[in-house]
Amino acid sequence: MDQLKMGEGPLLFSRRGALATATLNLPKALNALNLEMIEQLSLKLDEWAEDDSVAVVWIDGSGDKALCAGGDVVALYRESAAYGETPDYAFTTGFFSREYRLDYKIHTYRKPIVVWGGGIVMGGGIGIMAGASHRIVTETTRLAMPEVTIGLFPDVGGSWFLNRMPGRLGLFLGLTGAQFNGADALFAGMADRMLPGDRRETVLVALSGLEFFADSERNHRQVSDCLKRLQLPPEEQPQSNLRAHYDQIQQLTDFATLPEVCRAITAYKGEDKWLQKAAATLAGGSPLTPWIVWEQLRRGRHLSLAEVFRMELALAVNLCASGHFREGVRALLIDKDRQPQWQPATLEEISTEAVDCCFEAPWAENPLSDL
Repeated sequence: MDQLKMGEGPLLFSRRGALATATLNLPKALNALNLEMIEQLSLKLDEWAEDDSVAVVWIDGSGDKALCAGGDVVALYRESAAYGETPDYAFTTGFFSREYRLDYKIHTYRKPIVVWGGGIVMGGGIGIMAGASHRIVTETTRLAMPEVTIGLFPDVGGSWFLNRMPGRLGLFLGLTGAQFNGADALFAGMADRMLPGDRRETVLVALSGLEFFADSERNHRQVSDCLKRLQLPPEEQPQSNLRAHYDQIQQLTDFATLPEVCRAITAYKGEDKWLQKAAATLAGGSPLTPWIVWEQLRRGRHLSLAEVFRMELALAVNLCASGHFREGVRALLIDKDRQPQWQPATLEEISTEAVDCCFEAPWAENPLSDL
């Protein structure tokens, strides 16, 4: 069956035979994920899961610039508390619980899900990509979890996938918000194949032309073999910064306490531009976020995927209520003065009690208790 357009708006759905596609369609906003998109995609995944004529799901972003640059930060900003304000948890609880529920659904989906992660893939975009069964990157892919700049934390399952990266790469990326490319994603276990960025249509045609079966595991193998045949040869892939700097990152993070790790990273005085930027981002970021990253990775190390999302939901809602998130977004995206006035202002002033409070559930029952 030829491609069939199923509607206009922030999400486009279509069919190519047994291949069902979903396209995030806010290219001017780099396909940033809003609540409407989260709900529509979740409902469509439920529908396709029960549709025997759908064998494979494909998710991509409109245009060539991004799969998804993150969540709808401005909407969250409007509903978050400033320092000293009484928080209202309703909107943030609704937003994050729906987003994490979608991410969990992708992680546990029975049918193959292929995500085309070309261009920018950050924050909520990583949430969509991380749990897919077949994660494609290209030469243009730029990933990051840059929440340290806005007083949030690497969520959407970051406690799960950062803990599963080689060595302490996850800790380093969570603390610094450093960007990493498609080759880095392959090295860190965040992607499965690198394909040429200008071959998206070729890949869609190849996948839609496969012979699919009622056996979902067999279809997983079909998709894997197809993508392997189309992958970019290693010699044509960009260099991996994470691979090249692996030993140095291990040295910078090889300390028993968070302050020691942060001092080592921010004290970097070498000539490497990538490490310089990582150090500067950590130095200028929220002093609370590094403590959350350190603790979420410690607490999340042995949690199940469902437990991770429940923990992160409490964290996200509490940080939006703390004043840190609102101040970070104000400085970066609203007033754009890039001069956040963090309270407290330094890593050393953050108390253990303040960190522990961020992990305490603000409701009687976690909205994700049924996962």
